Amino acid sequence: MTSQLREMTVGTQAGLDTADMVLNIGPQHPSTHGVLRLKLVLDGERVVACEPIVGYMHRGAEKLFEVRDYRQIIVLANRHDWLSAFSNELGVVLAVERLMGLEVPERAIWLRTALAELNRVLNHLMFLGSYPLEIGAITPMFYAFREREVLQAVMEEVSGGRMHFMFNRVGGLKEEVPYGWTGRARAAIDAVRTRMPDLDHLIRCNEIFLARTVGVGVLSAEDAAAFGASGPVARASGLDLDLRRDEPYLAYGELSVPVVTRETGDCHARFEVLLDQVYASLDLAQQCLDRVDRITGPVNVRLPKVVKAPEGHTYAWTENPLGINGYYLVSRGEKTPWRLKLRTASYANVQALSTLLPGCLVPDLIAILGSMFFVVGDIDK
Repeated sequence: MTSQLREMTVGTQAGLDTADMVLNIGPQHPSTHGVLRLKLVLDGERVVACEPIVGYMHRGAEKLFEVRDYRQIIVLANRHDWLSAFSNELGVVLAVERLMGLEVPERAIWLRTALAELNRVLNHLMFLGSYPLEIGAITPMFYAFREREVLQAVMEEVSGGRMHFMFNRVGGLKEEVPYGWTGRARAAIDAVRTRMPDLDHLIRCNEIFLARTVGVGVLSAEDAAAFGASGPVARASGLDLDLRRDEPYLAYGELSVPVVTRETGDCHARFEVLLDQVYASLDLAQQCLDRVDRITGPVNVRLPKVVKAPEGHTYAWTENPLGINGYYLVSRGEKTPWRLKLRTASYANVQALSTLLPGCLVPDLIAILGSMFFVVGDIDK
């Protein structure tokens, strides 16, 4: 009798007939960043298959673009990744300016670059606080939001908005920055840089955090490339790709852009890339602000009341905080685009979940899901 009990172990391969269970995570679930549905097939607590199902937040942004002029499009385009609003605006105006052959004033170029890097830091700080929270650590959120508020005040002063800045315009920026703003921005950057080690030391080498993230959710460089992953997710897997360095736009061609990479491709590597990128982006923003103070002149080009892009098509892509965002613009010479197609970073990155999740345990699912650093609006558009 004892030997028979010893042979009947719990779980699969124990001589017991088991049936796979289909479990839906979402579309309403507190573990997800928005409304995402994961259709899982489970064998006990182990994930056998995963199918990401998207579209629950779809609002048809690309079709709305077709009935709005280029100024109105900027209002809509900064919302698909609500943590990267300035960068979203930037991609649209770069595409229109490229099609129109506009030369943007130098001061506007350097200001755009500085603001894009500050927006990158704001994006990353949100995930650096929320990711540990998802796996049980609440304190990092307080540190991350402390630093976010310092930078949010700077962005709000210059643009008037906290999330949707609406500061880019075709041909430059909305207006000149307030007097003394660059000095206040540098002071904010110094404050954040000085206090970032508080967050860094709290979580990077925390034993519990390491146990939950090291070796979990490994995405190989080959799989990252196959799924079209980009940004911190891809660079954590060893894909050394960053458009700011490899295909420079704005003022990045005159800067030495540090590209943060890791090789392991696990949850911890993705977190480390995000953390180290904050330091790099703070340095880049400060260099840009130093340059702005040495440049005089306008920050925009005077345009007619109705902006019309000439007939043709162009593609502009930018290194957004979450990865590569592409903007394919087709114009028929009217005040509205005939087509404006978005290639968003989160949409490509989240597809890799179908490879990452099979084989993992349910408790690791949240750690992997959070480490992909996506915004659902950026998936669904």
